[in-house]
Amino acid sequence: MTKVAPSTNSETGQENASGGYMRSIIIIGALFFIFGFVTWLNAILIPYFKIALELNNFQSYLVAFAFYISYFVMAIPSAWVLKATGFKKGMSVGLLVMAVGALLFVPAALTRTLDLFLIGLFVQGTGLAVLQTASNPYITILGPLESAAKRISIMGVSNKIGGVLGSIILGAIVLSNADEVVAKLELMSAAEKAIELDTMASKVIMPYLIIMGALVALAVVIYFSSLPEVDTDQEDETVAAANVNKTSILQFPHLLLGAFTMFVYVGVEVMAGDTIVSYGAAQGIPFTTAKFFTSFTLGAMVLAYFVGVATIPKYIRQDKALKISAILGIAFTIAAIMTSGMVSVLFIALLGLANALMWPAIFPLAIADLGRFTKIGSSLIIMGIAGGAILPLIYGALADSINPQQAYWIMVPCYLFILYYAMAGHKIRTK
Repeated sequence: MTKVAPSTNSETGQENASGGYMRSIIIIGALFFIFGFVTWLNAILIPYFKIALELNNFQSYLVAFAFYISYFVMAIPSAWVLKATGFKKGMSVGLLVMAVGALLFVPAALTRTLDLFLIGLFVQGTGLAVLQTASNPYITILGPLESAAKRISIMGVSNKIGGVLGSIILGAIVLSNADEVVAKLELMSAAEKAIELDTMASKVIMPYLIIMGALVALAVVIYFSSLPEVDTDQEDETVAAANVNKTSILQFPHLLLGAFTMFVYVGVEVMAGDTIVSYGAAQGIPFTTAKFFTSFTLGAMVLAYFVGVATIPKYIRQDKALKISAILGIAFTIAAIMTSGMVSVLFIALLGLANALMWPAIFPLAIADLGRFTKIGSSLIIMGIAGGAILPLIYGALADSINPQQAYWIMVPCYLFILYYAMAGHKIRTK
């Protein structure tokens, strides 16, 4: 297999381009599409489970918890897998694990069992942890580091297009008559209610069987593809000299701060996408309309990704983009809390605009200068995705105890920390 060393300048990037660079970009882009398609189905599953399994807000956000906590649990084992298999075979393994998780939705739906659904989501997240641990450093190192945010922005477009399509398709299937079902349930006997809810729960079976088949097919395609192996253990002379006395990732403060920045960032991104449907319903907007709100958030992210592709690094540095994004996040969150109805919902959707360029900026800033520590460092950052498990769950508890709108105050300190990392945290180094 062809091995590609980490790129540190434009010349190397050009050499990669002549050796299958664009083919690699397309393959990784397909993976990011799958990430988005599967991940943002959670935005529909949360209100869907709330109805079909008769859950409160806190219980419904266990969907996000089960999915994203797997990143924390499995990120380090994912690095071990990649160490043994390499990036390409590891990606195929991740896709097959995701397929198993999708298959678990069939018995979960047939028995209408929350625990089984949550196990299926955890397994899907486990597969994604392997894929994310492989693909993010891969796309970062495949070309010049100074344009990494641009490449990740291109991946983000693929990711969010997948998310838009996934949420619209699944929403049209499982929430098509949700308002009617909710109204009927109040008038039904216990036996009638059980039949109605069983029927609703079964709606996810066919979509997830199709997803399983697509994941298996993509795993086979990648396994037999000509995707080159990136050697992250090689270091250029400057990085090697700087890391000569380093024995642990704990000696990279910019990495540790970056991992926590990723934690709070993913938390606010998931809240912006996964809570907006339920929040719209809480604002009195029918499910027939609210089921499309996640696509509004993701659409705003796609728009921002195109801005990133056009401007980074030619007109704006990665850290500057992160700083602007954090300021927008603070402004849109406060505006959503201070307004009401559709206007408030639209400000939550605009958080997609604020959030889009955060991942493309945080990841390369956090893994900069890690050299031979890149794989384990990437795993640590991937563990930060657990913010998508913890923060939405806290939001759900606050929504139950206070109200869904005031619960969004939890986002403000998150954006403030991201702002700190953009301004100072990413620059901290030890000798």
